[in-house]
Amino acid sequence: MDLKSYMATRRTIPSVQLAQPAPDDATLGEMLALASRTPDHGKLAPWRFIVVRGESQHKLGALSLERAIATAADAGRELTQPEKDKAANAFSNAPLVVVVVSTAGEHPKIPQWEQELAVGATCMNLIHAANAHGFKAQWLTGWQSTDQPFTEKLGLSGSEKVAGFFHIGTPQEEPFERPRPNVDDLTSVWVG
Repeated sequence: MDLKSYMATRRTIPSVQLAQPAPDDATLGEMLALASRTPDHGKLAPWRFIVVRGESQHKLGALSLERAIATAADAGRELTQPEKDKAANAFSNAPLVVVVVSTAGEHPKIPQWEQELAVGATCMNLIHAANAHGFKAQWLTGWQSTDQPFTEKLGLSGSEKVAGFFHIGTPQEEPFERPRPNVDDLTSVWVG
């Protein structure tokens, strides 16, 4: 498929519909290299990747469940069984999860906002790279991305942020189309 056709038809497939096979280590390395080819003012590479595969996905799910229970208890409530199941399985639906971590921070010349845009471009490139290798990826965040005790146990420092959890695998169903924004409604022409 040519690039124009791909961009016109690209769709996200939910992680629950992604199964084996997942990219092997060599293929994943190629995907991460492609993801890193983004506009990056100052060549800072203000991102890093954490690969979560196999048993580690279940361990991350156990941490998610632990934090969900603690957060609910702090709010004076108990989780329902479906809520517990969702937290426990948050990282094991697809056969592979890649966490994109933003390392953007203060810099004497490059605003943090520009660094964060580069991280976002890296995230979108990871989706494109997955597709280019015959896989699909769903970009998710969720409460886990901003829960400091969770992100600390994932290995993030205090200044780092989760840009996204990318669930990657082979689609089991064809995607459905969803309504798209009307570009004319989003576009204006400045004439000075």
